Amino acid sequence: MTTFVHDLISQSAEKSPLNIALTLKEQQLNYQELNESINNIATSYHALAIKRYQRVGIYLPKTIENVLAIFACSKAGAVFVPINPVLKAPQVQHIANDCHISIIITNKARCKALLPLLASLSELTTVILTDSDATDVESIEQVSIMSWPYFVSLTSNTEEPKPLTGNDMAAILYTSGSTGKPKGVVLSHSNIVLGAKSVAQYLQNTASDKILAVLPLSFDYGLSQLTTCFLVAAECVLLDYLLANDVIKAIIKHKITGLAAVPPLWSQLCKLNWPENAGHAIRYFTNSGGALSSTHLKQLRSLMPNAAPYLMYGLTEAFRSTYLSPKEIDKRIGSMGKEIPNAEILVLRKDGSECDVEETGELVHKGPLVSLGYWNLADKTAERFKPVSGQPKGLINPELAVFSGDFVKKDQDGFLYFVGRADEMMKTSGYRISPMEIEEILYQHEQVTEAVAIGVPHAELGQAILAIVCNNNQADLSSVAKSVFAHCQKQLANYMVPKKIIVLAELPHNANGKIDRNKLKQTYKNFFSEK
Repeated sequence: MTTFVHDLISQSAEKSPLNIALTLKEQQLNYQELNESINNIATSYHALAIKRYQRVGIYLPKTIENVLAIFACSKAGAVFVPINPVLKAPQVQHIANDCHISIIITNKARCKALLPLLASLSELTTVILTDSDATDVESIEQVSIMSWPYFVSLTSNTEEPKPLTGNDMAAILYTSGSTGKPKGVVLSHSNIVLGAKSVAQYLQNTASDKILAVLPLSFDYGLSQLTTCFLVAAECVLLDYLLANDVIKAIIKHKITGLAAVPPLWSQLCKLNWPENAGHAIRYFTNSGGALSSTHLKQLRSLMPNAAPYLMYGLTEAFRSTYLSPKEIDKRIGSMGKEIPNAEILVLRKDGSECDVEETGELVHKGPLVSLGYWNLADKTAERFKPVSGQPKGLINPELAVFSGDFVKKDQDGFLYFVGRADEMMKTSGYRISPMEIEEILYQHEQVTEAVAIGVPHAELGQAILAIVCNNNQADLSSVAKSVFAHCQKQLANYMVPKKIIVLAELPHNANGKIDRNKLKQTYKNFFSEK
């Protein structure tokens, strides 16, 4: 029985020890080797006197050591905290102090950036450098700094702590911090294991799959590529790409069968000329982290003609929530599908009652995938994690659901459609408008590679719609803006046409690769008041 995160590997090692588990460039580990390495590193953690629930920060690019550190944490009863490698030292400082990280596993370059802050990391005792071969331990401030070879050589004869139940805390994943400082979402072993089982079930993953992991492992969607892969003893190919073309090269080289990405990466891949038959081995591709435009979906289906597209919706607080079956994509255009296995999805009014068909309400997720809440944030946890009505009155501790903050509606067949986030809906001239309605049209323009529509304060309209689009083809930006505006006038109702089109060579992205909508809102919040 798979109870703990590390069981995903140990059980596949029992069944398929010689299957390739991990590939990084020319380096490979089979399941037996991976499992043995994890057991050894768990012992090394114990040699550092690690305790149950102790937090370990893993601040690395996608490397073999990153994966080993994560799953050995589970084996040792500790809690892994994956830190996005693109974050800067002050952001790492916040995460480390927020959840009291005592061990950080990183590399020399990132450690150098952290050195001035070591004294402020009050709980930190150990830094392990994966690219160092030093044979001695160095002490700076209160911190011991050691090399990875030194660390993995440590042994322990003490009684080893370990996770005891599936409800034990396994990980803390920090949100990208689009509003304020990042929040730590606490996941149990059961959350992660059941999430892997749920996704593998509808993606029909098998040991013959080769899954390309291009997303950050600090992102629940990125971590899922590992857990789903290991559950079925498939091969996971790790890739940190500089250019989107690197992804295509990896697809060809490794004969990838499964690919997961977010809309900005799909947009970049659609712009490239794929070699003939490059995508023919791909069995499925998945999208999450934002809506995939119909234009890009059509292009991707052409580039990967044998692939089943899975359009998914999820939130870190409850892993995945819904998916649209490939069989329904042409019939249910724009739908986010139905709940995934092991999830119950409700659409609720403000008073907690269920919405009628086609009535807009808040998406609420119930079931065993709901996380344990936010780390050290009682008020914010109480705001988002609440019981729903309809539970037996005699139940003293009713089950908690997570309230997503997303507005959706359900059709008569139970398929869900995204309307917008509560904090992203625009109101102009008395009309409530979802950014998605406008962005879908913007993406249809041949010179637009990425697009965002935001509501900006306006003296007469309340909010005016500002469209910010990306064009990196070195075209004249003013002529692109005029062309996009004319396109919107043809395709949208007058009240939905953006007041202004801004064309940039590049849009900002957050640490998980999503377009940073909040940064754009801050940048342009006074755009019309300054006119």
